[in-house]
Amino acid sequence: MLNRTAKTEREGRTRRAAGIEKYNSNVDRRTSQNGPLIFSAFIAVVVFSCVFVGGFALMGEFNVWWLLGALVVAWAATMCVHIAMQWEKVVIFRFGKFDRMAGPGLYFTIPFIEQTALKADQRIMVTGFGAEETLTSDLVPINVDAVLFWMVWDAEKACLEVENYYNSVSLVAQTALRDAIGQVQIAELSMQRAHIDHQLKKIIEEKTEQWGVTIIDVEIRDIVVPKELQAAMAMEAVAERKKNARMVLAEAEKDISEMLKDASEVYAGDADAMKLRTMHLAYESVEQSGGTLVIPSAFSEGFVDNAPGEGSPSKG
Repeated sequence: MLNRTAKTEREGRTRRAAGIEKYNSNVDRRTSQNGPLIFSAFIAVVVFSCVFVGGFALMGEFNVWWLLGALVVAWAATMCVHIAMQWEKVVIFRFGKFDRMAGPGLYFTIPFIEQTALKADQRIMVTGFGAEETLTSDLVPINVDAVLFWMVWDAEKACLEVENYYNSVSLVAQTALRDAIGQVQIAELSMQRAHIDHQLKKIIEEKTEQWGVTIIDVEIRDIVVPKELQAAMAMEAVAERKKNARMVLAEAEKDISEMLKDASEVYAGDADAMKLRTMHLAYESVEQSGGTLVIPSAFSEGFVDNAPGEGSPSKG
């Protein structure tokens, strides 16, 4: 019964977590772009109502020509009065030539004479780009994913200097990434990621600055090595670790041998020091074994202090 209850609770938590995740994935966190459309519709309704009601008041009767006139005036009003959002800059042309910049807020244009050529979003843009099957300097094919943070600082240049600044920035970033990868080896790619990011930012910004676009940051997100090379690289890394471990062990043994050599010279010149060392080793053995000690015959000589002539065979 308890197991069934616990299982039911786990399933309930799983369903709730799935529901929350689904809700979060469906929430649109982008800012609304409906403001200008709603404003244009409002202008059209207000102008149409005023013209139609005014015509009815003047004529005293319903007239289809006043209805058509009200529609034309309302349409013309929507072409004259506009609003731009806080993050937008509007490029306005007059007779096909650049005339002025407008926005954010309310701005006016002359129908058929002036046109809105571009509404540039001046917020920070995030563009993901990658380089598939790109060769490093040691001819290893890898896949690299990166992300680019940039923004339009001059809407006039973005409109006049390049046809599609958004796609152009993405293509320039992808080309620069391929060139940067081709200059480093596969072993250096992960260690020099920060340097490559800085190099990419500099290269991309040199090309996009003339388009009125500034690069804020470039970051490499992922480096994917082919599976057939991952095993070989793992074996190489293990071998390198073993080599380093053996070198450290050899250096430690060398230091220990030198210290033992120095200690042997000290004990060789002082028999009492050797006996004290023997007694110290015996004490450590007793402490570690819990009181049991087996002393070899040669080891027990450190506990015997023979007087001169005692215990030695007599000469005949």
